[in-house]
Amino acid sequence: MEDINFKKEYTTVWSFPERGNWYTHNGKYKGNFAPQVPRNIILSYSKENDVVLDPMVGSGTSMIETKLLNRKGIGIDINPSAVEITKKNLEFMNNNEENFKFEPEIKTGDVRNLKEIEDNSIDLIITHPPYLNIIKYSNGKIEGDLSNISDLKDFLIELRKGVIELFRVLKKGKYCAILIGDTRKSGHYVPLSYYVMQLFLKNKFILKEDIIKVQHNCGSTSYWKNQAEKYNFYLIMHEHLFVFRKPNDKENYSKLKYSIWQESLL
Repeated sequence: MEDINFKKEYTTVWSFPERGNWYTHNGKYKGNFAPQVPRNIILSYSKENDVVLDPMVGSGTSMIETKLLNRKGIGIDINPSAVEITKKNLEFMNNNEENFKFEPEIKTGDVRNLKEIEDNSIDLIITHPPYLNIIKYSNGKIEGDLSNISDLKDFLIELRKGVIELFRVLKKGKYCAILIGDTRKSGHYVPLSYYVMQLFLKNKFILKEDIIKVQHNCGSTSYWKNQAEKYNFYLIMHEHLFVFRKPNDKENYSKLKYSIWQESLL
């Protein structure tokens, strides 16, 4: 087995100045998350032989980890190019040149319509949605690509369709982890992550954790540092890793009242 320089996280602040580079992990795919993120989530919220879904798989970081950790991975992306990149990144064997226990299933699809996946069949979901159109993955060429939506309301309307599907396919009592960041419009802060959190809570998920992930090695930091000084704003250098849970049939909601959606606390 290749040497993996990794330690499990135990707090709600995660910082990875050196992103993991074991096996085929790399930072070439713009916007992909460090492998330490899915590795921590998979180890904390699933066990061997579980089914792990990433419905916006990108370059396959999460699927590499399902393969290494003996989970049954299902990776889906609306962009066929991302699907091919993921498949290429999964072309590895262990140091003994033996096959791993499971090869992830990778295919083109849409998070808003997971019709091929049965209700209550997934043990864990982990994914990293686009942050509006900050990074455009298909330049408007793929209908339904969330990364081409610039309007916040439109983005949330379409993402909600995906949230409903994630709730449907996830087993009761199991977890769904979403890494999402914020942005700025006209120099003002847009708390995209909290709008997304509300979206999940309004659609029956319960909040388990809000983990702050510190951002490192952003290629455009030098440019934005100059802009920040010029226009007097702070650089956004963190993301939110929300861990949600799908409730069981018989939950004591009185004990969860501050972790579920309420129209008003006043």
